[in-house]
Amino acid sequence: MRSALTDPHALSGDACLLALDAELGGLTGSEAARRLAIQGPNRLPETQSRGPVLRFLSQFNNMLIYLLLGAAVVTATLQHWVDTAVILAVVLANAVVGFIQEGKAEVAMAAIRRMLAPRAAVLRDGQRLTVDASEIVPGEIVLLEAGDKVPADLRLLEARGLAAQEAILTGESVPVEKDADPVTADAALGDRRSMLWSGTLVTQGTARGLAVATGAATEIGRIGGLLAGVEQLTTPLVAQMDHFARWLSFLILLAAALLLIYGYFVGHHRFDEMFMAVVGVAVAAIPEGLPAVMTIALAIGVQAMARRHAIVRRLPAIEAIGSVSVICTDKTGTLTRNEMVVAAVETPEGSFTVTGEGYAPSVTITPAGDLSRLARAAALCNDAVLHDRAGQWAVEGDPMEGALLAFAGKVGDHYPARRLDAIPFDSRHRFMAVLTEGLGRRMIYVKGAPVSALDLR
Repeated sequence: MRSALTDPHALSGDACLLALDAELGGLTGSEAARRLAIQGPNRLPETQSRGPVLRFLSQFNNMLIYLLLGAAVVTATLQHWVDTAVILAVVLANAVVGFIQEGKAEVAMAAIRRMLAPRAAVLRDGQRLTVDASEIVPGEIVLLEAGDKVPADLRLLEARGLAAQEAILTGESVPVEKDADPVTADAALGDRRSMLWSGTLVTQGTARGLAVATGAATEIGRIGGLLAGVEQLTTPLVAQMDHFARWLSFLILLAAALLLIYGYFVGHHRFDEMFMAVVGVAVAAIPEGLPAVMTIALAIGVQAMARRHAIVRRLPAIEAIGSVSVICTDKTGTLTRNEMVVAAVETPEGSFTVTGEGYAPSVTITPAGDLSRLARAAALCNDAVLHDRAGQWAVEGDPMEGALLAFAGKVGDHYPARRLDAIPFDSRHRFMAVLTEGLGRRMIYVKGAPVSALDLR
């Protein structure tokens, strides 16, 4: 390679090929192997996670736990074995619960590294090959079509009706149309239409792109590097418990010292008897069950978040959510769920309001009316598929087409028809059309931009 590319989105395709010593026919097998040895595999970097032993020991890193362990040492010294066993059992149970919950979070976080596509189509020696995505190197020519996950940051060389879902990087729920024309060097990430980003999904069209960044050098890899450098802060609950444990320790020791002084010098009791009594009082004053109760409460919160597909890596973090006073969102003013929904319908018969959320078919349409023809067109002129996964409806394909398909399901009719031919959506003509056969007749259904659809009359 002659030089590294800093702004490939602002350069022409030929300039990018020249800078990376690449050709439209792809790299040779030997050259790809040489670059792989230099650049390393196309994988997101492994996070430096704590091992199981260190993760287990970290559960004891708490002032109140130190106080309990000190109490266990004292009771063991006094041969109060039942008290010692109870205290150690509480401390151990607290550590085990935290260890198990954080272990689950570590497994979930490791799944992020699987965001890169496992396989990809490339050109090698002028021939199309399917290789592991980890073997892709800068200068590789990658071939993509609808449904493919982008394996590396690519500079587009050819694009036909191409759109990509970039919600993981930009928060935009609508797929972004792409082309091979360069843009300005200072264009924002979401406006670099000549680029495809690693980990995003091609929703329509076909493309041929030049790999310009792989692994940690990709945009998603850069985000992973920023996450690895996030400063570890103490949550309000941990800070309060640490403060409480310090004051509790001080007050217990102060009360024990005063009781010992009073009993020995004023009450004239034997010193060994007073010392045993003072130790018993001090141990009894320590709330052994507090750490366990706190950990169990946090674990219940983590489980509740997990059922809503939110990963909580550290148990105390679940409490910090309740202490949030300011939430910064993307420019749409919402936290993006990458979902779309049909909310209103306009027909010659009147206006209709559709209520409900997501892709589930359980909604109401007001006022009542016959929307079966519109729903049939939405269902048949569509390439998306809806799945019910344990009560959670999800879309495979374009979110907008998923919303139309969900609307058709909400109307409640069944649309038996066989697709004979189709004109896929293209940004140049801005409509999609299908020819179907069902119920003994053939029909053409069209959807698209109003201007384009009305011009077909």
